[in-house]
Amino acid sequence: MSDIIKLEDLEDRIIEIREKKVLIDADVAEIYGVETRDINKAVGNNPDKFPDGYVFELSDKEKKELVENFHRFNRLKHSTVNPKAFPEKGLYMLATILKSQQAVRATLAIIETFSKIRELSRNIKTLSNVKGEREQQNLMQKSGEIIAEILDDDLQTTDTETSIELNFAVLKFKHTIKKKNK
Repeated sequence: MSDIIKLEDLEDRIIEIREKKVLIDADVAEIYGVETRDINKAVGNNPDKFPDGYVFELSDKEKKELVENFHRFNRLKHSTVNPKAFPEKGLYMLATILKSQQAVRATLAIIETFSKIRELSRNIKTLSNVKGEREQQNLMQKSGEIIAEILDDDLQTTDTETSIELNFAVLKFKHTIKKKNK
């Protein structure tokens, strides 16, 4: 894995199970540069650090849906062990156990990603209820800045501006990013 862990690399791995945003143990292991068994061993050896809500094991049905919906989990199809899912606070706790440089970088990137997704989600929910045009513009600007931060490293500009347009069913969001050519 490269020295720098990018937000967009993590964003694609965050999935929703039981109405929680989580990372699956196999993805956590890959991000942290260890084997999945090492992640699960860390959890098993430190049960006091992982109370309810910090990690949960997927049911057989959830595992089946995971394999059907995400190609990267095909290897779990015939596994006798159900994967574990880590919500944000479980990942923080895991970071206290795994202390390699890569684990530290991964933890920081995970924290930033979850934070940006939460902030963007709050802004989008708030936008649908805001009546004042000035407040809407401010929220749209902040949301656009968050999107730009997440996408920034791979954002290709051919001129001085790039537009990002998102359609959220009840709300259409357009943000223009202006960059000076170097």
